[in-house]
Amino acid sequence: MALKIDKEKCVGCGTCAANCPVGAIKEVDGKYEIGDTCVECGACAANCPVGAISK
Repeated sequence: MALKIDKEKCVGCGTCAANCPVGAIKEVDGKYEIGDTCVECGACAANCPVGAISK
């Protein structure tokens, strides 16, 4: 899994999860995490308003 969410930058808005076509992003304690089902399409990173997702 190459994509990762920086929990320091994540504001918990949920935009990444809403834009994930495979439902690989889940909320954990008010922040989001990318799970093993990620297909690395980049939709989450492209839509993150704070740039918290990177490779």
